[in-house]
Amino acid sequence: MAWIDAILRETMLFAAIGFLIGGLDDLAVDFTYLLRSLRRRWRGARPPLLDAFPVAGCTGRIAVLVPAWDESAVIGAMLRATLARFDHPDWRLYVGVYPNDRATIDAVAAAATGEPRLRIVVNPRAGPTTKADCLNALWQAVAADGRREGRAFTAVVLHDAEDVVHPGELRVYDHLLRDADTVQLPVLPLVDPGSRWVSGHYLDEFAEANCALT
Repeated sequence: MAWIDAILRETMLFAAIGFLIGGLDDLAVDFTYLLRSLRRRWRGARPPLLDAFPVAGCTGRIAVLVPAWDESAVIGAMLRATLARFDHPDWRLYVGVYPNDRATIDAVAAAATGEPRLRIVVNPRAGPTTKADCLNALWQAVAADGRREGRAFTAVVLHDAEDVVHPGELRVYDHLLRDADTVQLPVLPLVDPGSRWVSGHYLDEFAEANCALT
């Protein structure tokens, strides 16, 4: 039994080191946030309002990518809301679907009727694959359109099929990307009163991993 006890001690040592590294990583993020907050307060700076990013000052061309597999229940409403809300003057919505997902294709096609800002991109492979694979197909379509039209897109925005977008989101990206390579806006998860267990866990994950501004 002595060798089992030795293996247990060594394993616990490696696990403790892993937890320590993970904790230091989280602590570094917290320390950076605290330092930036104190610096802004010392300088009297305040977070910018949406009015600081006017539509008239937008100069970029933005592609919004939405990968979709088996999303027929939500994708139609999401696309119609997105098309109605965004106030940026120059953008296009690319939705990635799969040839063996007829229900999602039909839902996207219904939302795309009479809407030139929405383009359906069918993945050459049957689904499901991965989100990265679907995004690659969407990126190839974006690049091809830019070359064919002689006007490259200056930014790419990623969204999921169930997202509820903010009207001023694209103009915030347009302005901030002049001084940054990447922009991530805070995500506000919506509570589902009829699914406390699932939605509650989902809210915790968002609070821990996704609500960040870089």
